[in-house]
Amino acid sequence: MTTRELGRTGVRISPIGLGSAQFSGGGSGTFFPALAQSQVDAIVKAAVDGGITWFDSAEGYGKGRSERSLSAALAHAGTQPGNVTVSTKWTPLVRTARSIERTIGDRIANLAPYPVDLHQIHVPYGSLSSIRAQARAMAHLVEAGKIRSVGVSNFSARQMETAHQELAEHGVPLAANQIQINLLHRKIETNGVLETARRLGITLIAYVPLRSGMLTGKLHADRTLVARLPRQRRLLTGISTKSLDRTTPLIEELRTIAAAHRATVGQVALAWLITYYGDTVVATPGASKPHHAEEAAGAMKIALSDEETRRLADLSTQVTR
Repeated sequence: MTTRELGRTGVRISPIGLGSAQFSGGGSGTFFPALAQSQVDAIVKAAVDGGITWFDSAEGYGKGRSERSLSAALAHAGTQPGNVTVSTKWTPLVRTARSIERTIGDRIANLAPYPVDLHQIHVPYGSLSSIRAQARAMAHLVEAGKIRSVGVSNFSARQMETAHQELAEHGVPLAANQIQINLLHRKIETNGVLETARRLGITLIAYVPLRSGMLTGKLHADRTLVARLPRQRRLLTGISTKSLDRTTPLIEELRTIAAAHRATVGQVALAWLITYYGDTVVATPGASKPHHAEEAAGAMKIALSDEETRRLADLSTQVTR
């Protein structure tokens, strides 16, 4: 299977990984119901068996619960440390950069025996320290051999540049910026993030690559499903009857292409994402059931034609105007 380099780090990953926010344990204020460890085990094994080689978590996903659940599932799948790439994130809210070095022991313990291959600053706001100070603390962890590479999440082009410059002073590349990218959210093309990433050799990791289910076509096919979604999810993602009406032409085209490739609508949407932007963009869809992980992994086998890729891009532009 073709892999891609994570930034300029030498770390190789599959174009599609598995996000693990859904392993956070559920509870009020979250998008996700609680999953038993046996369910998590089945999801992660399906991902591994499908060829997914990297897994993304965060301190903020259930206060480390996602990290622990992920590492347990990888072990239960018989995956050896070094055979997969594991990433996590530090939460900066109302904390100083010193917290990065103070809490790395928790990240390492939660993910053991799997090393922290990529450690990311989860958001560019809320910290009591500057972005430069945070990047410097991350560089110290690389120098100490506690993490393998450094990333950020939700950073603007200017913020990426700032983090890159500080890390470069320590001889550490900025590996990645994890940010929302999908057929219904292509702001990276106009806000400088894509251009900056390509110029500096930074990988963009697309989260919510299926726009919280809108790009699977399931909500368009059965609109009664919308009312069953958590209210917070509907509000944050803009899922409504109006948005479903507006995006129907894109979904219909995805269905047509999916039929030609004997694939699902969601698989084509993921295949477009890792094709249209070249090697710069990889994706971390979540999965709450094993077949979700199987579908995501299967998207890596779909070879879209240039015409199909352009057609989806054009329709995407039209429905998001």
